[in-house]
Amino acid sequence: MINSLLLQAASGGNQYTSLIMIGGMIAIFYFFFIRPQQKKQKDQKKFIEAIKKGDQVVTMGGIHGKVVSVENDTVTLDVDRGNKLVIEKSSVSLEASKRVSGQK
Repeated sequence: MINSLLLQAASGGNQYTSLIMIGGMIAIFYFFFIRPQQKKQKDQKKFIEAIKKGDQVVTMGGIHGKVVSVENDTVTLDVDRGNKLVIEKSSVSLEASKRVSGQK
């Protein structure tokens, strides 16, 4: 009788330990993977909205250029002495553009 009560108590404690471990793993995934990715996306969105004429930018494809004009969802880049490309704003890379301009 006493042995069966001890086994039930031990198995109940094991369930709580498992729940705590799973909760800890979820917290670790949130703070190390999900939250930084959300912050990165928020910074990218702010950067895209703040693009203005005269900025030096780099596209995700690696094209360097100076912004000539900004429309709704497009940007016109001067890539070399009058050669202009019209690209989507979403294809401008925040990290690469910061490296080129020397910002952190």
